Amino acid sequence: MSRKRIDALRKKAGQENLDGLVITHLDHVRYLTGFSGSSGLLIITPTGANFYTDFRYKDQSAKQVTGAKVSIVDGDPVASLGGQTGICTKNRRMGYYAGSITVARLNQVKEGLKDCLLVPADGVFDDLGWVKDKEEITNISKAVEIADTAFERVVGLIQPGVRERELQAELEYQMLMLGSERPAFESIIASGWRAALPHGIASDKKVKKGEFITFDFGATFNGYVSDMTRTVILGKASPRQKKIYNIVLKAQKAGVAKIKAGVAAKKIDEACRQIITRAGYGKNFGHGTGHGIGIFIHEGPRLSGKSNDTLRLNNIVTVEPGIYISGWGGVRIEDDVLVTRSGGRVLNRTPKHLMEL
Repeated sequence: MSRKRIDALRKKAGQENLDGLVITHLDHVRYLTGFSGSSGLLIITPTGANFYTDFRYKDQSAKQVTGAKVSIVDGDPVASLGGQTGICTKNRRMGYYAGSITVARLNQVKEGLKDCLLVPADGVFDDLGWVKDKEEITNISKAVEIADTAFERVVGLIQPGVRERELQAELEYQMLMLGSERPAFESIIASGWRAALPHGIASDKKVKKGEFITFDFGATFNGYVSDMTRTVILGKASPRQKKIYNIVLKAQKAGVAKIKAGVAAKKIDEACRQIITRAGYGKNFGHGTGHGIGIFIHEGPRLSGKSNDTLRLNNIVTVEPGIYISGWGGVRIEDDVLVTRSGGRVLNRTPKHLMEL
């Protein structure tokens, strides 16, 4: 599989008049070779692929890396580039992903590959991994299952006086115990007025009766992530809380129903946004409706009104509309959805009805 991915990327680079690629982003390295360590560099040339790492990963790289020749170097692989032979013939055009490399790191690459012409090539990487194969779908489905199960376990621990950080700690602990490598991102747990913060990471605030509590989190399995959101209420919901929740739920279901291979990604955003806007809360939904997930927590296709992407078979995307009212609270509901020819298949099994705890 790694060889096929590398060959496909090499072909795409050739279409951009590039002779090869210098890949420093570790998530890209993992996607292309299977290597999961913290020090690695992949060089794709017209005739092959070379992977460089240091002594710490000698045994690991021998087991994990496929599709590329492995070389163990002394220290930082990028800093050692100047001592490698055969990578760069004079004026060879080598592309790199500018979206993930620092100026300092790029200068190191340039120093090591003095004879090459280094060219920003973000377009080559733009849709890398967007379409999932069977193994990737299995990995993401397992990450979704871990997140679902962890959430079920944590819901029973929610009570007045517990701090958001305590819920975060328990949630992430449960995911690790269920097989997650790490949280997919910094978990968002926001209660009461803080639920109006779309990215309200957990704080020391204590949850109270009558408050919304938004959980936005994900697991990582074999390098692949999940991303789900559920909003619950501690105690009985007020009429206003039920109204807001049901508007978001209706919008989220409408977005999922619109998903199908070949559909413009902006149409999913439009389906969700129309319902929220018609209900009078358009100004309270200020972010896009969703995004692709995979090795990265945010990748394409993008589900927003500005997106030019089209859904393709075996994309996996999030659908996550929300309403946020400053000083009062907010609601977001999110599923991970597999794009099929006949529609969208929701991977999450956690119920979406309003949970009154």
